[in-house]
Amino acid sequence: MNWGMTMAEDDMELDQLFAQARRNRPEMPDDLVVRILTDAEMVRLDRMRPVIPPRSVWARILDGIGGWQSMSGLAAASAAGVWIGFAAPDFLPDPATIIYPQDTSFVVADLGLDATFLEDAE
Repeated sequence: MNWGMTMAEDDMELDQLFAQARRNRPEMPDDLVVRILTDAEMVRLDRMRPVIPPRSVWARILDGIGGWQSMSGLAAASAAGVWIGFAAPDFLPDPATIIYPQDTSFVVADLGLDATFLEDAE
């Protein structure tokens, strides 16, 4: 069924056109070939260039502090501060007893409120 259209079963004309196109291949101009090869070489050289990954935030902070040498001094000073804070020498006041007092019992008379309690008791 062709819905009233004439269909050509013979593809001979088309085959002849393709054969003629295969025989008459146009040559590229020499300057175009040179430009294409030059561009390809530039792209190849760009791909050979090493890609430097972006630096992380921590690496930039470390450089801002002064590098690993400064960071090791900072770590040593922090460790010494923690050690002195928890195991203070005898001539320094112990900061742990200030924060967490050892003796939590006290006499009401020490508060100066003994008169108030005695009045309520009577």
